[in-house]
Amino acid sequence: MNDRIIEFDPLIEGFLIKRYKRFLADIKLENGKVVTAHCANTGPMKGLLSEGAKVRLSVSNSPKRKLPFTWEQICVLNAKNEEVWVGINTLFANKLIKKVIEKNLLKEIIGEIESIKSEVLYGKDKKSRIDFFLTPKSSNPDKRSIYIEVKNTTWIKKNIALFPDTVTKRGQKHLIELKELIPESKSVLVPCITRKDAEFFTSGDEADPLYGKLFRESFNAGMITIPCSFEFHKDRVTWNGIKPLKK
Repeated sequence: MNDRIIEFDPLIEGFLIKRYKRFLADIKLENGKVVTAHCANTGPMKGLLSEGAKVRLSVSNSPKRKLPFTWEQICVLNAKNEEVWVGINTLFANKLIKKVIEKNLLKEIIGEIESIKSEVLYGKDKKSRIDFFLTPKSSNPDKRSIYIEVKNTTWIKKNIALFPDTVTKRGQKHLIELKELIPESKSVLVPCITRKDAEFFTSGDEADPLYGKLFRESFNAGMITIPCSFEFHKDRVTWNGIKPLKK
């Protein structure tokens, strides 16, 4: 299994000095220059932040950008003391999952798809946006519309990926709204596991007990959970399969 999901220009490598103000990180490049990079991940990044860790950055030449560098990946040691590259740009998760759907890698679970729409309004008073709204093909035996919520997942304990890694009121709200769509529509939660070393997925009850409770309620009501795992490289991201749910 080594499907290339996304390819990009080789990232610039360096070392983490510090991350601060949620959105910023100081990075020492391999040539010794120190730059400030934008950090799209506003969460605590539990288990990832280590001074001096190897990191990878993308660079943009857009004149509209205040900071040309974006922090994309960090290298950590896992439970087996192996180096693992982790994708930390939360804005990248939806791109990965859209590619996975387009490549029919979730076909066995959700069937064949006619169309994919992003950021569709749904929920009570149509005040929320779902990451993806899918219309099944006429050949799909289940004709229900499919609502997919994606969660960027970087936290691992031993070999189990967990989401969330902090209290998330927004995430709690999403679970309630996904549950309310059942059974008229198919509700799908996709933990986007941006590291190759996870063997299972479960909810991060330790970080947010209420999220864990709502997760189990929604799952028992019929919410489908598809933990998608990826391996991150300097110039590409590859498919690492669907991981089983550990209840």
